[in-house]
Amino acid sequence: MSTRPHQRTEDAPAPPDAGTPAPHTLLLILLLVLPALLFALLTWQVAADGPLLRLDARLSRALVHPDRPSELLSDLGNVQVAVPALALVAGYVAWRGSAVGRGRWWLPPVAAFLLMTLVPLIVVPLKEWTDRPGTHVVPPATGYYPSGHTATAAVAYGSAVMVLLPWLVTAAARRAAVAGAVVLVLAVSFGLVRRGYHWPLDVVASWCLCAVLLGALWLLLRRARR
Repeated sequence: MSTRPHQRTEDAPAPPDAGTPAPHTLLLILLLVLPALLFALLTWQVAADGPLLRLDARLSRALVHPDRPSELLSDLGNVQVAVPALALVAGYVAWRGSAVGRGRWWLPPVAAFLLMTLVPLIVVPLKEWTDRPGTHVVPPATGYYPSGHTATAAVAYGSAVMVLLPWLVTAAARRAAVAGAVVLVLAVSFGLVRRGYHWPLDVVASWCLCAVLLGALWLLLRRARR
């Protein structure tokens, strides 16, 4: 028996360059680390009354214009609206997965709802700790950072699309679903700032926080599908 090492065939994959990060590592950095760092920076600015808050106040004064459309848009981030939408999609995904006998069909809807329960567990303590006052058009109060309505909308609509994507047949349908979720979150965000319910930084911070949460969900679902 020959003791010579096997030669690599032409169609065998080349060994990865030790100096190049694996694709999943870069993806993890993009989806989790960078938004988390930005969220930490914004939270520090709010807690320390940093210079970004002056810019935030000027931007808010330029954007605030309370009206009925902005209030209706902000209402799309209410728990009574966003969570039932997630429940409807999660129920459909669970039914489809169970009907076709897919392994661990329960995992995506359960993971989506567990992620939804994390939102108040994270947002409420942050509101109490930062104790940020509201804009000039809301009654005097504190606890506006980060935006709970934005976080509710982003996690509910975002996770609903994530669990639904594998069941959409065409690429056009998948793009439409993603675009719809993005439009809903942006509509809620605009309505909150336009109505004066939140400072712009409150909304941007919730985007960063939810990017981390949804990124973690995406990685979990991707690994489960493999």
